[in-house]
Amino acid sequence: MIDRRLFTNFDWTLLVLVFLISAIGVINIYSASASYNIAGAPYYIKQFYWIVAGLILVLLACSLDYHLLEDVAYWFYGILCVVLVVVLLMGKTSMGATRWLNLGFFSIQPSEPMKVVMIMTLARFLSKYPAVDGFTLRDLIYPLLFIGGPAILIMKQPDLGTAIVVILIACSMIAYVGVRLSALVTCLLATIPAIYLGWHYFLRDYQKNRVLNFINPERDPLGTGYHIIQSKIAVGSGGLLGKGFTLGTQTQLRFLPEQHTDFAFSVFAEEWGFLGCLILLLLYLFLIFWGLHIAGRCNDRFGSLMAVGVTAMLFWHTIINIGMVIGVFPVVGVPLPLFSYGGTSMVTSMIGVGILLNISMRRFMF
Repeated sequence: MIDRRLFTNFDWTLLVLVFLISAIGVINIYSASASYNIAGAPYYIKQFYWIVAGLILVLLACSLDYHLLEDVAYWFYGILCVVLVVVLLMGKTSMGATRWLNLGFFSIQPSEPMKVVMIMTLARFLSKYPAVDGFTLRDLIYPLLFIGGPAILIMKQPDLGTAIVVILIACSMIAYVGVRLSALVTCLLATIPAIYLGWHYFLRDYQKNRVLNFINPERDPLGTGYHIIQSKIAVGSGGLLGKGFTLGTQTQLRFLPEQHTDFAFSVFAEEWGFLGCLILLLLYLFLIFWGLHIAGRCNDRFGSLMAVGVTAMLFWHTIINIGMVIGVFPVVGVPLPLFSYGGTSMVTSMIGVGILLNISMRRFMF
C-alpha cells in the first residue's frame, strides 16, 4: 500500500526549478539552432523529447525507495566499468574521440551515467565506513581506487571534461565526510607529479592546446583559440539587457562554435544580457542550495551523501561550463545541466533530480 505521506511531502520547489531551467534551455536552443538547416526534427524539439523522457525517469526514480540503490551500487559500478572498457575496444569514434556505444536504435555515452553510479558507490562506501575524526591517508585508499579506475578509462576515450567532473564529484563527497589535514596536504602534494604525468602521458595534443590557448587565446585565434575568443565576444556584446531573442549576431551568423551544446550559455548571454544571465544564475544557485537543504534534513547517512553527490554533480557542471564560456577555465566540453542540448546529459541530470526528489519525499521515514 502506498504511503500518503509520499505525496504530501513531494518537493514541488525542486521540480519547478528544474522545469524553469529546462524551459529556458529549450527556448535558447530554438534561437541557437534557428540558422541551421537540419534534416528531421529541429534540435529544440528533440530537446523537448529528452526532457519528457527525463521527467518519466524522474517519476520512476521517485517510485522506488532510494535505499534499493545502496544494495545494487557495487553491481552497477562493476557493470559500468566493464562497459567503459568495451567502449574503448568497440565504441564509435567521432572527431578523434571514442565515447559512444552503438546499441542499434540509439547510442549511449557510458561516461555520463558513471557520474550517478559513482555517487551511489561512494555513498554506500562512505556510509558504511564513517571516519569519526576525518579520513586518514590510509582510509582514502579505497575511495581513491573507486575514483581512479573510471577516471582513467574516461580519460583514455579521451574525455577530459567528464573525467574531471567525476573526480570533483567524488572529492566533494569525501570532503563532506571530512578529511584530516595531514591527508589533505599529502593529496595536494601528490597532484604535482600527477599533473606532470597527465600532461606528458594522458593528454592529447588538442587538449594541451586548449590549456595553452586558455592562458593565451591569441596564440591561435583561427584554430584552437577560436572557441574562447568568439564565446567571450558573444558574452560581452550582450551588455546589460542583451540584443534580443534570436537577434544575437554571433549566434545567427554562426561565428560561435557548438552554440547549441557546450556554448549555449554564450548564446543566452548575447541575447538576454547581464540581467538575463543573473536570473538564470540565481535559478542555478537556488537549485544548488535546495539540494544541500535536502541533504541537510535527510535522516540517514546514505541519503544525505547521495544528495550531496547529486548536488555536487549539478554544481560542478554549472561552474565549469560557465567558467569555460567566459574564459575562466579551459574548454573541456562540459555541458550546462538541464540547459545545453544533449540527450545523455539531460537524462543523467534528470536521474539526479529524481534521486533528490526521492530523498526529499522519504525523509520522514527514517
